[in-house]
Amino acid sequence: MTGTAAEPATVPAVRVPRRRGVELTLIVVAVLLSVYGYCDVGLARNGSVPPGAAGYGAGLGVLALLAHLAVRLRAPYADPLLLPIAVLLNGLGLVLIYRLDLETPGDRAAPTQLVWSTVGVALFIAVVFFLRDHRVLQRYAYLSVVTALVLMIVPIFFPAVNGARIWIRVGGFSIQPGEFAKILLAVFFASYLAANRTALAYTGRTVWKFKRLQLPTGRVLGPIVAIWLLSVGVLVLERDLGTSLLFFGLFVILLYVATGRTGWIAVGLLLAAVGAFAVGSLEPHVHSRVEDWLHPFASIEAGEGPNQLAQSLFAFAAGGLLGTGLGDGHSILIGFAAKSDFILATAGEELGLTGLTAIFLLYALLVERGYRAGLALRDPFGRLLAIGLASIVALQVFVIAGGVMGLIPLTGMAMPFLAQGGSSVVTNWIIVALLIRVSDSARAQPVSVPGAGAPLSLADAGEERA
Repeated sequence: MTGTAAEPATVPAVRVPRRRGVELTLIVVAVLLSVYGYCDVGLARNGSVPPGAAGYGAGLGVLALLAHLAVRLRAPYADPLLLPIAVLLNGLGLVLIYRLDLETPGDRAAPTQLVWSTVGVALFIAVVFFLRDHRVLQRYAYLSVVTALVLMIVPIFFPAVNGARIWIRVGGFSIQPGEFAKILLAVFFASYLAANRTALAYTGRTVWKFKRLQLPTGRVLGPIVAIWLLSVGVLVLERDLGTSLLFFGLFVILLYVATGRTGWIAVGLLLAAVGAFAVGSLEPHVHSRVEDWLHPFASIEAGEGPNQLAQSLFAFAAGGLLGTGLGDGHSILIGFAAKSDFILATAGEELGLTGLTAIFLLYALLVERGYRAGLALRDPFGRLLAIGLASIVALQVFVIAGGVMGLIPLTGMAMPFLAQGGSSVVTNWIIVALLIRVSDSARAQPVSVPGAGAPLSLADAGEERA
């Protein structure tokens, strides 16, 4: 009898759960919650359901359904939570803007915001449909950074708005190019660091006695630092320190992720502190914001009435645990930025600490799913891109929430999806589209699970281990 090696048994492949049905169910819930909030505002203000409630619900529902169909057709393995979270945040933002519009009949922003949301969803669908592989973006790294710098330079030649030169205004049309530049810079940082991660982590000289901090050679680190300094310099000229802080944070986070060296975090915090002190001391517009942060009630003590930050703090205090209810607050007293920079104060006053916590949890979940998709990928560029895009959302929420709550000086940025601002809502829809594309690639990757004998996705394997 001749001995032969036993052939491995053929195990049928296990279908990776796509969970598009879960996504659709959550989208329906998100739309219904948004419509409920819209109706609640009308009942609180006028005692009746707003006449446009059906149109609002239909419009938001159609946009969400189209986005879902695009994901179902082109990214079937994508994370099922990303799109519903974006729909709910966008819908809640429209509700809050509509609520504030009732206080300013001559300045209605909700219809315009709905139009921009439509544009954002259209671009979301375009990205999901036509970007079949996120790795294609790596080819356009230097084109991305050049375009980003152009977008940041152009507003310098236009008049300042509220002390910052970040807008391009032509007639009744306005756009904020820096919102789009942050995505392009994330693509460049991810591409460059992915290509040079080994040299950044293991070559160079140790800084004095700090063995964990090793500076790479100038040839490797020089180009990316030069481009970062140029972008920050342009933003300082524009007096848009919020976006400058965002770019700096993005740079440090991706550098740490690429190299795995904690010393970069220490260097980043040190440089941020030095830069913040210098700009806050020398630039009058920023210095005034620092003074307002240090002494938020100084204008009241001087008999001039509360400033914006003081009104924001009063709004949060009035909300308490459960809030005053949608439509029953007074955050419109904040003034011209109530619908943009300070819209979180309206949420805090009318939804209370409970509602505010729910909003922060939605943002945290959005960021976590982005990180999860990045960590599940095998290619370094995709991993850095996903983490960079998710970090952009996290940094924006931190900077804005910290500013309106008095934790850090105000920076004048838009809360993702919630605040009035066409450029912001469009950009955030593009970020979600890219995260969906990355998560689809991550969840579609086969992986062998010991004892299972069948391929599963990395993301699902991680969920089973959890």
